[in-house]
Amino acid sequence: MKKRAVWILAALLLLASGCGRQREEGGTEEPDVALNTLYAGMEESCGWEEGYMADVEGELLEEYYPGLSEVPAKQLVVKVPAMSSDVNEIVLMQCETEEDAENAAAILQARVDAQVEGGAWYPETQATWEKAQVLREGTYVALIASGAHQEALEEQFRLQFQSKE
Repeated sequence: MKKRAVWILAALLLLASGCGRQREEGGTEEPDVALNTLYAGMEESCGWEEGYMADVEGELLEEYYPGLSEVPAKQLVVKVPAMSSDVNEIVLMQCETEEDAENAAAILQARVDAQVEGGAWYPETQATWEKAQVLREGTYVALIASGAHQEALEEQFRLQFQSKE
């Protein structure tokens, strides 16, 4: 029941955002997506209780994603479990330009690659990182690494960018 409510909420948010705004370069529309709201829906659909996920800021942000703090961002949501051996790492970012989004995606992919190449110490966590995805839609970019919820979280991100025609 909760999953259905989250999907309905996501659909309503998508509809409420209107037809989006014009991109300067290509003239195609890009929706305005409130990343905090998107993350809240993700958190609810996964059943993560308050306090399970923590913000990543400052020195820890630079340690996890070297250079990401230098990419101009309109919105940035970075969450990891406060204390858990489960892999649930979410980065949602809206950049100033598509070039910035490309740079951010490269930084996030470097995080995934580092985890796959030995940063994730245990076989279970490494297997999760091998399935992690860096997704990009225009100026929006996401890193989603979640053992139990990978596909559902990817779908929630992608739903924000489906055409409204």
